[in-house]
Amino acid sequence: MGGNSPCASCKLLRRRCTADCIFAPFFPSDDPQKFAIVHKVFGASNVSKMLQELPVHQRSDAVGSLVYEANARMRDPVYGCVGAISYLQNQVSHLQMQLAVAQAEILCIQMQQEQPIIPHDHHLLHQHEHQLDPAAASLDEDSLLHPIPQLMNFASSSNIVGKEPLKRESLWT
Repeated sequence: MGGNSPCASCKLLRRRCTADCIFAPFFPSDDPQKFAIVHKVFGASNVSKMLQELPVHQRSDAVGSLVYEANARMRDPVYGCVGAISYLQNQVSHLQMQLAVAQAEILCIQMQQEQPIIPHDHHLLHQHEHQLDPAAASLDEDSLLHPIPQLMNFASSSNIVGKEPLKRESLWT
């Protein structure tokens, strides 16, 4: 800031804040915790070097990323941001699996509700089956008209999700 009030970094480091202070635009004096956490995780010297190597228009985004990473490191010293990203990717995978199951249920229900096109000599077909194969006589008409849901064991939508709901896993607990 260079004037009356030093920036949060110069205040914490107990030095004079100059007009060309690299920290002043990003760490105002009214938010000292922001710099304190970044300093604790990365060190003021490293942050200064990183900011000096970047073009001016990218520095604000870099400070935002450093603050986010420093906060994540404080919450989870081992994994930091990677732990949060892994947790979110795991959630996405679970949600994609739930979506696939729901889409399969919808397809199954649609297939069960569709009425097949029955040829005009449908009754002759059944008479012929009963004469050739005695086992076919025991099959009901629904099993002949809708074989796929029975083959896939999708008699009802409760068979898919109702028995074992998906478990939520968390890296944070």
